[in-house]
Amino acid sequence: MFTQDLANFVSDAWSCAMAEDLLLKAQDAFIDCLGVGLAGSLEPVTEKAIAWSKMNGAGSFAIFGQHTSVGLADAAFINAISSHALDFDDSHPNLRGHPSVTLVPTALAIGQMQGSSGKDVLKAYVLGLEIAGKLGRAVGEEHFIKGWHSTATIGAFGATTVAACLLGLNSLELQHAWGLLASQTSGLVRNFGTMTKPFHAGHAARSAVQSAWLVKQGFTSDPIIFDGKNSFLDTYGGRDRQSPKEILSHLGSPWEIVNPGVYVKGWPCCYSNHRAIGGLFGLIEKHQLVAKEIENIAIGFLPGTDTALVSKDPKTGLEGKFSIEYVLSAIFLDGELTLETFSDEMVMRGSAQSFIKKIQRYAIEDDKIYSGISGYTDLTVLTSRGEFKTRIDKVPGSPAWPLSEKDKKIKFIDCAKRAIGPEQAEELYQEASHLIQSLDLRKLIDLLIPIK
Repeated sequence: MFTQDLANFVSDAWSCAMAEDLLLKAQDAFIDCLGVGLAGSLEPVTEKAIAWSKMNGAGSFAIFGQHTSVGLADAAFINAISSHALDFDDSHPNLRGHPSVTLVPTALAIGQMQGSSGKDVLKAYVLGLEIAGKLGRAVGEEHFIKGWHSTATIGAFGATTVAACLLGLNSLELQHAWGLLASQTSGLVRNFGTMTKPFHAGHAARSAVQSAWLVKQGFTSDPIIFDGKNSFLDTYGGRDRQSPKEILSHLGSPWEIVNPGVYVKGWPCCYSNHRAIGGLFGLIEKHQLVAKEIENIAIGFLPGTDTALVSKDPKTGLEGKFSIEYVLSAIFLDGELTLETFSDEMVMRGSAQSFIKKIQRYAIEDDKIYSGISGYTDLTVLTSRGEFKTRIDKVPGSPAWPLSEKDKKIKFIDCAKRAIGPEQAEELYQEASHLIQSLDLRKLIDLLIPIK
């Protein structure tokens, strides 16, 4: 049975030592998520989630950038929302979504409760990502194309794996945790560009914590939820999904954290924008392009590569994050893309609304389905001096086009200092950079809370 084989793999891997290079890659992902989570803790969507949590009573679990403590599942819920609020969090091609936004908040909540070591939460992260990535292949690209938000629907199984490992669930209990989680998986692409998108991540992390905890108490479900008629894969999977046999043959070979690896964002907007962003910055630098000479910009997308870019005529900052039209306009108008780029005021300024009209998408015909971070993007800029073209077949922030260590730290400090100040942000960075050596999470968790 596929479900049983997956669970046995996790159980066996959890009982063995894990290579340090895998743990260090997980540590890098943790650092990036902590930074964007702290910045996101200041967003209105997080404020509303905290208010809801307070309605449910107090707790003892930490949330990013706040002195408020909440319950176990609410901590995972709020921290996942914070981490996804700015769309600045990392991505993964096989998941076709954002891995750390569910894995890290789940690990922090359960790890705080269990007094877990840094090495254990990193090991759980690697295993959670392995399951999420492999299940992403098991449902296929069509799962996302049909309108499911894979960060939530598939990522939740990875997060449940994290919680199960740290809670000490055995193989059969993990199967039950996945079965319980399967009845809670949800999230629609239709809600991109609204507060509901980060809610998806929060719901996934909360459901993961709840599922693993309930099973630890003896809760049951269908233990073979990935097998047979009406299984999760049968219900949610696309026609292009890979077979269980193919998936099992590649468990840990290669590890998802190695190949394709975790993609780290350099700009705070939907990752489907990023190939075009990188390509446009390259054209601007090479040809010294300026806004006043631009007559038209044409962007070619392969099938599926702009599915997430739902806003062609954005009117809010959130919509702007999912609009290639606004993103490229902002590059020409401002010369950069920052957190401040995506405010309602910036999107609605007259110069941006006018420039958006110069940008058109077109479809590149292909018989395959791609994701926002697979395939390639074509970009043509027509100016008063002539036409400039480029094809971008790599993704900024990917292993093929990585951010430098300096740029990753700059991103972290810029994000984290907004919630906890620059000095504490630096201290947190140093602590997180040695998470693999930490005996427990308490010092790191303490640093997530602003000093009074």
